[in-house]
Order: sequence, then structure tokens, then C-alpha cells
Amino acid sequence: MQFNATLRSVQGSSASRRLRHAGRVPAIVYGGKDQPLNVELDHNEIYHALRKETFHSSILDMKIEGHDQQVLLRAVQWHPYKQLVMHVDFQRVSADQILHTKVPLHFINAETSPAVKLSAAIISHIFNEIDIACLPANLPAFIEVDLSKLIGGASIHLAEITLPKGVSYVPHGTDTNPVLVTAVVKGGGKDEAAADTAA
Repeated sequence: MQFNATLRSVQGSSASRRLRHAGRVPAIVYGGKDQPLNVELDHNEIYHALRKETFHSSILDMKIEGHDQQVLLRAVQWHPYKQLVMHVDFQRVSADQILHTKVPLHFINAETSPAVKLSAAIISHIFNEIDIACLPANLPAFIEVDLSKLIGGASIHLAEITLPKGVSYVPHGTDTNPVLVTAVVKGGGKDEAAADTAA
């Protein structure tokens, strides 16, 4: 995905307020061997870009002053109660440097799974994204989790899915094989029958 940026020469909170009043968004680009770069973005362009999932998990082409810079979205500051983007952080990407980022999980075939069709289970997503490490060329836009064989009361762990080539999971703490999704079967069948008998 591409977006446009221009260099920002004036800094500070008052300058940032003036930018926002003019429909611009202050941003910073950091990382790599170069110094941090202060830039500004068009609010409408960045607002609509941020609504797309791929903008959060893809290598982005930032066009600035006639040059292209590959970056990764790192942080977004929103107004506390208005639909306004206040500030954006980007990290430079180097082709030969491993990056760490979050990638969304796409759960597929839930409706046709035995858990839903036979057990009327509720599919509970424990994780909607995971942390990964990879080279920029191997960064996936998302990772699919196939639920077609999931049965009621069962779960799918990370080890049960195939990560894309060159991609590794970055665990938090000691859990290297977390549960990603579980099929929760509605209880109460036997209890209700027993209650009816007692009544």
C-alpha cells in the first residue's frame, strides 16, 4: 500500500495543533541507520488507510519528497472522543533486517465445522492476532486458521497451524503454543433434563 507524506520542519505542540486544524497529521519515521524524520500526512488519506486491515500488517510505501521509503505502521494516537488521527509512528524497514510485528488471524470455515453444524458450538477467538518475526519479504498480510475439522469442546493451538515460510512465532512469557480458538458447547442439556424430572 502507498501513502504520501511531506517533511515537517516545525515541531512542538503548538505547531502540531496548527497542522491538525489545517487537516494535516504530524507523524514520525524512525529506525534503521538514519535519524528520525518528522513528517506530516493528509488526514483524510491516512484516516481511510487506517480503516484497512492490510495497512496495519503490511510493508508500506511512503512517498516523500519524490522518494520512496518502505515503512511499517507502529503506533496510532486517536482523539479521545472524535474520529480524528492525532499522531502516527512508522518504522523504517530494511530488506535484510528481521522485523517483529503483529499479524491478524483469519478464521475460515467456521460455519461448516462439526463444532457448529453438529454441536451448535460458539466459536471463541482467544487471539485475533499474533506476534511474529520475519524478513520484510516474508511478511504475510494475515495468517489463516482453518476451522473445518474443529469439533465441539475442542481447541486449536498455534502448533496445529502452518505458519508461512520464513515466519516464526514470538511468544510472550513461557507459552510457546497458545490456544488460538476454542469451540464452546452450550451446556445445560443434562442439567435441564434432571431439573425437569425433579419437577
